[in-house]
Amino acid sequence: MTIRHLRIFITVAETGKMSLAAKKLYLTQPTISQAIRELEEHYDTKLFDRLSKRLYITEEGHHLLALARNTVRSFDDLELRMQSETKVEHFRLGTTVTVGACLLPSLTEDFRARRPQVDLFSFIANTQVIEEKLLKSELDVGVVEGVIKSPDLISLPMVDDFLVLACSVDHPFASLDSFTPSDLEGQDFVMREQGSGTRALFEDYLRANHIQIRCRVEAPFPEAMKNAILYNHCMAVISVRLIEEELQKGTIHIIRNPNHAWNRTFNLVYHKDKLFSESMVVLKELLYEYRKPEIC
Repeated sequence: MTIRHLRIFITVAETGKMSLAAKKLYLTQPTISQAIRELEEHYDTKLFDRLSKRLYITEEGHHLLALARNTVRSFDDLELRMQSETKVEHFRLGTTVTVGACLLPSLTEDFRARRPQVDLFSFIANTQVIEEKLLKSELDVGVVEGVIKSPDLISLPMVDDFLVLACSVDHPFASLDSFTPSDLEGQDFVMREQGSGTRALFEDYLRANHIQIRCRVEAPFPEAMKNAILYNHCMAVISVRLIEEELQKGTIHIIRNPNHAWNRTFNLVYHKDKLFSESMVVLKELLYEYRKPEIC
């Protein structure tokens, strides 16, 4: 049994088909089949059930998959650690959309100033996608505002943030300085996509207060949300960090949650088996410098 066997097994488990795994790994399908057969013989267990030309991972396969991912991740970390100083360190940072919009430009600039020898790659998606990529070792570290569900990931609160109720200055709510949950009943909103930490927090609040709103626009990007607020008469629950420019211009009116129910943090997330590298230390230090929003 080798690292190569484990890489093949992980890819087969994730794709569900030998043919797809072969295409992804640039190997022949017989090579993939042989590697899986050798693994099953080596551990004397069945890793997949083969039904209707598709593979379904067994309970034993799920157990091996978790161990295999950890083993491959540790091996990759070892390889990176043992690279000579003349080789380039690759650092893969994932952020959620809110973090990517309000922090990532400054964060990457400051990171490169402190670690110019590091090849930094940034990836932006919602919390759910970032979590999946961290678990698959496709990212080294993430900065997210949503709740991390996997017990295999460590989440460290780093940066303070809070959501606000935002509307245009000609919206009826623009005359209000406070609101109650019932005031939101039946109102038109622009919402983030499913999997967003911002959306999850607001939907939890709505469920807890038995409130129904109308989602008129679903937008994965902050600029699209702001346009829906300004031009489509929608309200939004959005990070205050994303609308600082509009607040300074006076084009958007905000109301804070009176019970601070929308306070949250941006969290530094990494796999529990991940070696905490010097680049991760620098990233953590930089995040601490951004801990307070300009508008409190």
